[in-house]
Amino acid sequence: MLQLLYAVIFAQMFVIVSFLFKTPARKLIIVTLDRLKRGRGPVVFKTVAATLLVVLASSLYSISKIQRRNLDAPVVNPTDQVLLSKHTLEASLMGFVLFLSLMIDRLHHYIRELRLLRKAMEAAKKQSRSFEDGKRVSAALYKALVEEISSLKPKIKKLESECEVKASKAKTLEAEVEALRKQSEGFLMEYDRLLADNQNLRSQLQAIDHSSFHALNKKRT
Repeated sequence: MLQLLYAVIFAQMFVIVSFLFKTPARKLIIVTLDRLKRGRGPVVFKTVAATLLVVLASSLYSISKIQRRNLDAPVVNPTDQVLLSKHTLEASLMGFVLFLSLMIDRLHHYIRELRLLRKAMEAAKKQSRSFEDGKRVSAALYKALVEEISSLKPKIKKLESECEVKASKAKTLEAEVEALRKQSEGFLMEYDRLLADNQNLRSQLQAIDHSSFHALNKKRT
């Protein structure tokens, strides 16, 4: 489960990073996402997201159950501590997967809007050049198109500023992704340490039981 979640997170991080740079991978990913959002793609995505939410809720319930049990118990159970760390790590990773999925969806939406805007800008520039040439263009049509271009300029500036804001947000989210990745690595190291402690405690208990058994045999003889 953990390996699968890590693989999904790294794949999502690769998609987000590819959105930030104009590369062939970016174009391929955008085309793939466009196709996935058609037909049954959204239904499948919602089904997977709902399944993750259910598993996340189950992990959170297990965490709360273990915490309540530890509060009631006089001595902390090492096995419960290991399970608590495992469920906490799984819940964090699943929440991170859902967060990155939402971020990828929003970034894809804004990139698609920006692409449509650029096409509209190119069409407007071509129309503007044709008007500037003045070839067989009536004065009324020229005036109407100039007004249309003038009305599009504030929208273009507004969308450009929005794109800059989204780009800064994407950089901030990338920093958050890096911080969460480091936090996940810390959780994994803590999980390994707890497993080692649990193994040591079991070895000590087995040694104590073995020595007690020998002491009882000596007393009987």
